[in-house]
Amino acid sequence: MSSLHSKRDAALSRLRGLGSTLVAYSGGVDSALLLALAVEALGDKAVAFTALSPAVAPDELEGARAVAKLLGARHIEKRSGELEDPRYAKNPVNRCYFCKTELYTLAEAEARAQGLASVVSGTNADELGDYRPGLLAAGEHRIVQPLAEAGLTKDEVRALSRERALPTWDKPQQPCLSSRIPYGTEVTAERLNQVARSEMALRGLGLREFRVRYHGEIARIEVGEHDLDQLLRVRGAAVAALKDAGFKFVSLDLEPFRSGRLNEAAGLVPLRRA
Repeated sequence: MSSLHSKRDAALSRLRGLGSTLVAYSGGVDSALLLALAVEALGDKAVAFTALSPAVAPDELEGARAVAKLLGARHIEKRSGELEDPRYAKNPVNRCYFCKTELYTLAEAEARAQGLASVVSGTNADELGDYRPGLLAAGEHRIVQPLAEAGLTKDEVRALSRERALPTWDKPQQPCLSSRIPYGTEVTAERLNQVARSEMALRGLGLREFRVRYHGEIARIEVGEHDLDQLLRVRGAAVAALKDAGFKFVSLDLEPFRSGRLNEAAGLVPLRRA
């Protein structure tokens, strides 16, 4: 526990040293803790910034707004245009690079407009070992990563979030909806909306850890072992909801959900910043 709190204090010290900052904020586990720490360290000189994108489900955005309000943080939202970039829309394996480039370009402009000295992101130490092209964009834009710099892992981020009674402490990971579309399959607003409607419906049916993967007319549900029984209980409603979202067929992946399967299937290896 002392090590955990030492890492927390290191992150707080890093944030105080910035003087003021714009927090790239999605409302997920990492960015919510980062915003909480930034508000503690900098008060009203810490501002949350969320990019409005069709790759984020509406209920995720509402959750982000609620947590920012709970923390008393000023929260700025701006529309992002990554879908208008053909390099992103083609959905290459480095798609996240183009998304994060758009995000950080918007964030830097907003930080300048607000007179803030820096932009910070909620990257944690575990993410440095995964295939994350977005880290290249972060390096190019000199984005500060206080959690990763302090050595805070995902489990430690959750532990600190729980200490602070943040409602996100046990929230399942929710990468952007484009990650549900196989690499090489074009990302469109219509397809993202299909996935968003499907996943929101399944959350409404009591599922927590799962993904709805887009395969044209087919929706493939990946579900964590702890949620499998619940999915089977609501199977009829789940199928109806996904068909209502525009899929013709609904399948269940017999392999349990785990994060990173898409990258594994594509044979991708960890990509670190240059």
